[in-house]
Parts: sequence; structure tokens; C-alpha cells
Amino acid sequence: MSTCSVSKGCFVFKPSPKKRKVSQKTVNHFGERKDDSEDTELRYVTCQSLWNDIKLETEQIQEDLNKQLFDNLVSFLRRSHSGFQEKTTEWTCQMKSREIPTAALVLGVNVTDHDLTFRSLSEVLQNNITPYIALLEAKDCPGIKNLMQKLMGQLMNCYIDVDSLEDEDYAQVSQNRIRCSMSSLINWYESVTKKTDSETPRKKRTSSSRHCQSPPVVVIFKDMESFTTKVLQDFIVISSQHIREFPLVLIFGIATSPMIIHSLLPHSVSSLLCIELFQSLSSKEHLSTIIDKLLLTARFPFKLGEKVLQVLINIFLYHDFSVQNFIKGFQLCIVEHFYSQPLSILCCQLVDAKKRVNSLSHNQCENIRRLPSFRRYVESQASEKQIALLTTDSYLKEVIQKLLEDLHVYHENYVLVLRCLHVFTSSLPKYPLGKQIRELHCACLENQVWETEEYESSLQLARMLNKSDLVTMLQQCVEIFVSSSGKEFDKTVEKLKEFLTQFQKLEVLCTTFFLKTLLELKESRRSKKLTKFEMLRFEVVDYIDSLVRNYLVPADRKTLHEIVYFNTASVLREHLNAAPRIALHTALNNPYWYLKNQALKSDGGSISNKAPDICIVYKLHLECGRLINLVDWLEAFSTVVMAVEGPNADAASSDQVDDVIHARFIRAVSELELLGFIKPSKQKTDHVARLTWGGC
Repeated sequence: MSTCSVSKGCFVFKPSPKKRKVSQKTVNHFGERKDDSEDTELRYVTCQSLWNDIKLETEQIQEDLNKQLFDNLVSFLRRSHSGFQEKTTEWTCQMKSREIPTAALVLGVNVTDHDLTFRSLSEVLQNNITPYIALLEAKDCPGIKNLMQKLMGQLMNCYIDVDSLEDEDYAQVSQNRIRCSMSSLINWYESVTKKTDSETPRKKRTSSSRHCQSPPVVVIFKDMESFTTKVLQDFIVISSQHIREFPLVLIFGIATSPMIIHSLLPHSVSSLLCIELFQSLSSKEHLSTIIDKLLLTARFPFKLGEKVLQVLINIFLYHDFSVQNFIKGFQLCIVEHFYSQPLSILCCQLVDAKKRVNSLSHNQCENIRRLPSFRRYVESQASEKQIALLTTDSYLKEVIQKLLEDLHVYHENYVLVLRCLHVFTSSLPKYPLGKQIRELHCACLENQVWETEEYESSLQLARMLNKSDLVTMLQQCVEIFVSSSGKEFDKTVEKLKEFLTQFQKLEVLCTTFFLKTLLELKESRRSKKLTKFEMLRFEVVDYIDSLVRNYLVPADRKTLHEIVYFNTASVLREHLNAAPRIALHTALNNPYWYLKNQALKSDGGSISNKAPDICIVYKLHLECGRLINLVDWLEAFSTVVMAVEGPNADAASSDQVDDVIHARFIRAVSELELLGFIKPSKQKTDHVARLTWGGC
């Protein structure tokens, strides 16, 4: 690379993304711990493998959830310019062709998830409709000129083969020299479509067979609410004048409400758009599916504790409604678990875990013996087994294999019974145990759910269900238990089917002996006796209650749960719930905490002259009152900084140093003002006012 400039300067050459090399030091960082344990590389590989499986599952979930939305958009685009492609001369088609086909895509307030949705949408459209797609953001388009430059740059990148050019920057420069106007855009489109038609099939692009002869140009406004009204108006008015020559389709990404279109655009402009509304799946439904597929399954061995899961859900509900941030938090939990738990090598599939148990070292066996859940298990055994578990590694490994298998079976049974209980509780009035299954899951993880008041009230309400609802719930429970691969619930399925048969017999008896049943009902109400239906209903509810007590035991009561469950909610809060004031105070008051420079270590209360200038100024300002005299502050700063030079500095150099120190002081004070710790005072010109108190 070279430059043609005759003047001296600094030129930035950004490397191609394909040529960048990623440093492979992750495994080393993964094992950098004070209590560095064995099998660090194995833990890293297990963590990476688990996350790759979960990532693939989340991508598949998102693809399935967006499939209906994307299919509707594809069909809309296919019929949007059918008249343009068929060259129809009908009056209705000509009238409609004056309007710009526009899709109003309502995505919700989870703005951080929109980027992934638009990337997936652009891939689908490129594979099925058109190669000419541009994604525009408001921050890149403050004016109509910037919008046209961005639009033409992205569209030409769709056609120009950058790999065939000598330099990637050359392609960008050549595009910038093109006059950005709608006429030049139309000329480019006509030349591209003609060239594509004249090319031999061997030279055509692989996706051209799926594209129509004159594919539309799709412009996606990712954040329509953020665009200025004038930019949108000018672009729509200009585009509508050339819509017969240039098949344009607009997609508006909307976070709030479709009414924002009419709020931003006057009727004279909005009438130029042929708008069709599309609604994406809500982020809450998306989250429920993610939790159902990732956590409420025995497919993935890694689990979240109640407090950790509650932290992630609270961040989702009360901060951003972002599913992507929830998945990133889940990824952080996985990394932190494998980083901090030496026994996480056993957090894998059951077959692999049993093989790894046989290769455990003595130190790893000792780590297992230190687990609180395993210590409780040892205390519940006979004295001979206690001695063998604490002294014999071979016997310990046999027991660990059995306990891991029991833990795996517990998870399978837990999920099935949890779904069955959710069928009964999700339709009760006021939802005592929550409407979503994640709420019920958190309640079961927290403590023994059958001891809570919410559970008792749920049982009381379930004992008042009508027959049709009860039969429907039993049928759903039968489907849930039949779907399991094991034979654990064969007797349960038979019992539930027996209940259904008894309800059917009751229905036959009621139709045959209707009058007699009414008389019995009146007598039972007088004598307060239960009818046959009421007795059967009580029996069903009691049976479901017995399943809950047997299978929904909290996870922290199970032995070796520490291997697969991440329960350190404080670490998660520290990383995800940001406290900027505390972090800022820590950085300025104790720079060693972040910089890890031994020269910055200082005793409590003392000010090191080797600290950054802003740290010195900050610690000095903590000693002042409401108003700070700048002259005194400068003298104190100079005293701290000059402490290292000693009294032998000559006068000539001291004057020069004073100027440098003065400049450093001014810069540090300006930085403090920028951070919001001080502000200029109107009372005294040579003073500043302090804005924070309490040390942070």
C-alpha cells in the first residue's frame, strides 16, 4: 500500500477481516488461577463443546421462531413488483406502481435483538428474492446525501466482487467518486440487470437462479424512529418519482407502534407508500422458548441455580427485554462455572462423565469429598461405607458413577413432572404459582414447593375444577409422560388413563340416571357428603400432589449438584448489573485495582506520586469541602508530583517543570469536570464546586 500525498501525515490502513489473526491464548487464560487445578485444557474443551451445542440450538430456535415472519415477508416482496416484472399495462397496476411497497416490521422494544433479526432477514432475502439489499441506520444518515452515499455503497458491494480487486480500499474509493443521485442509481441498476441477463449460465452467480429477472432493491431502515423526518420525506418523495424505473421496496424496523409512521410523515408523503404490517413474536414468548429448550431439558448437562436464573430473568424483564443479552448472560454462567469449578470436567454427557470418573486423580477425588452435598451423603451412610468413601478412591469412583446417573435420572423426571404440574397451575385463577413455567421452575428450585402457601392455594383451586378442564389436563399430562423415553412413568400413565376412564363412566352414568343423580346431589349437599365426581377429583389432585413430592425435590438437596449447577449469583450481578460510580471511585482512588502495577501500591490514605494525574487530583479533592480553591489544589498537586525529585533541583529546571505540572493539573481537573465530580462556581471565579460526597 502507498499514498499519493506530498504532505506528511498519519495514514490508517485497516486490514481485511479475512486476514486478521485471532490470538489463541484463551486456554492459557482459562487456567490462570491461584488454585490452578488439573485438566485445565479438558475443562476448556468441555466448556467450548457445551457452548457450541447450546449456540447451535439457540440459532435453530431463533430460525424456527422467525420462519413464519420471514415467509410472510418473502411472499410480500414477491408480489410487490409483479407488475414491474411482467410489464403489465393495466390501469390498476399502473396506479399501484406509483406507490412504494413498504413493510412495517414491528419488532418490539428489545432493540439489541433487532440487529440479529435484520441480519437473518437479509440472508433470507438474498437467498430467495434479490441480491440487492441495503441496511441503513439513523446514525449513518443525518442527511439525504449521507443516506444516498450509504445506499449506493452497500448496493454496489452486492455486485462488485471485492476479491477480484487488488485492494479493498480501491473499491471503496471508486464508489465514493460516483455521483450519488437517483438517476445514477437507476443507471447502475439497468446496467447490472442487463449484464446479468447477457451473462452465460456458467458465469452467473449461484443465487441468480432463485432470483427473478428484475429483482427488487430492498432498503431496510433498521431504526425508523431515530431517522429525522426530513431525511425520510426527501427519500420517499424522490424514490416515488422513479418507482416505475427502479423497483424499490422499503422495510421499516419499528420498535414502538406502527402509528409512528404517520407521526413522522405527513399524509402527502405517507400516501406514497403501500404499507403492509408485519408483527414479530414477542420477546417474552421468545424467552420462554429459550428457557424451555435450554434449561428444562436433560439434553444439556449444565444447569442454573434459582438465584442465578432469577438474576437473568430480572435483567430481562426490568432492563432491556433482550433475548440476546439473556443468552450472553447464560454463556457467562457457563464460562464462570467451568473456570471456577475444578470438577466441571464431569459436567458433560453421562456416558463421557462415567469415563472421566475412572481417570480422576487423588486430588480430584479429594475435591469431591469436600463438596457439601457429598459430605451430607457420607454422613447419611453406615460407618463402614463412610470410611471407604473417605479413604478408598476406587470405591469412591464407583459411587460417583452411580450418583451421577441418579442426578441425570432426577433431571429427566423433574422436567416431566414440572410440565405436568404447570398444566394444572397455569390455568388457575390469579396464578398462585405463576403463569409461565419459568416461575414455577424457580419456585421448585428455591425450596420444597409443597410447603409454600402458593402451592396449598393452588391445590385448593385445583379441587374445584370442572370435569371438562380436568379431563383436558389429564390428557395433556398423559401426552407429556408418554413422550418420555424411559419406563419410569409407565405406571403413572396407566393411573392417569384409569382416571380418564372413570370420568367417562361417570359421564355415562350421569346421562343414564340424570334424575337420580340430581336427587343424590341434593341429598349430598344437605348431608355434606361428596359426590362420586368430587371424590374422583380429590383423588386426581392427591395423586398429582404425590408426584410433586416425589420428583420435584430442590436441586440443592441432590448429591453432587455442585458439578452441574452454577449458583454464584453475586459474580453474575458483578458482571451484568453495572455500578459505574463504584467502579469509577475504585479506579481513581486505587488505580492498582485495575492496572496491577506494583509501583501504584500504596498504604491506606497515602497518595503515590506515580499514580496517574487524575487519580492524584481526585484523592486531593476528597479532602476538600463544598468549594475547592484551585490555587491550593494546584500547590497540593505540585507537592505530591515533585516529591520524588528532591530539594536539589535547580531553579531553571523548576520553572520549566512548573509549567508542565500546571498543564497536567489543568488537564486532570478538566477530566474530573467531564466525569461530573466538579463544576465551575459562580460564587468565586478561582474556585470549583464539588458535586459528589461519601467517597463515590
